Amino acid sequence: MRDRLILLPGWGLGVSPLEPLAAALRGLDEHLRVEIEPLPVLASTTLQDWLDELDATLPDNVWLGGWSLGAMLATELAARRGDRCCGLVTLASNPSFVSRDDWPSGMPASTFEPFLSGFREAPNTTLKRFCLLCSQGSAEPRALATQLLSGAPKAQPDILLAGLELLGKLDTRRALQAFNGPQLHLFAGLDGLVPVQAATDMLALLPDVEVGLIEQACHAFLLEAPHELAAAIQAFLHESGDD
Repeated sequence: MRDRLILLPGWGLGVSPLEPLAAALRGLDEHLRVEIEPLPVLASTTLQDWLDELDATLPDNVWLGGWSLGAMLATELAARRGDRCCGLVTLASNPSFVSRDDWPSGMPASTFEPFLSGFREAPNTTLKRFCLLCSQGSAEPRALATQLLSGAPKAQPDILLAGLELLGKLDTRRALQAFNGPQLHLFAGLDGLVPVQAATDMLALLPDVEVGLIEQACHAFLLEAPHELAAAIQAFLHESGDD
């Protein structure tokens, strides 16, 4: 099913941010089936539980993609499926969201840990702050943050906390290297959550894949530049589909 792309959303904000991109992709190629699949509703912080749920829910032999946490999960699922996955598309997604000794281009743990603690104590306030971080670098950050927050589903705090804890400990580098299918990784130049250095480090980690940068865009570039993203993805899908 090389004409089918499944997209997974980021943490906490539901499927709404991906809808303009999905619409733009459908507008470019009427034969491409683009579907947005919500993240699993799990209180587990164990990656295998999330992958088991996604593997049971999503069809085989499709393109997998996603935004931020959704892209990290798509990466792990692509590696698990191997030849049963057509290819991978990640959007504003760091192989390791939190920095490590051997991956410094992540969010410092000294920044992430207080954010995690803040969510435990005041989830609604922290989610608003997260929306502002997603829109940092935008021409109209407050309007974009309001749009993100208004589209966010009402989720149980324990479910959101589990996803946030998973985001903090995921390291998808091994999965990226293990997956032999086509890969496209798109980054935003003004991202307040994923340092732009991650794009360069991704290319060093995977010299044979496609890595792109939309320079004047924030983490929520799905809403800022859906047509630019769609054009890059569509070109990649066509090029890879012709191999």
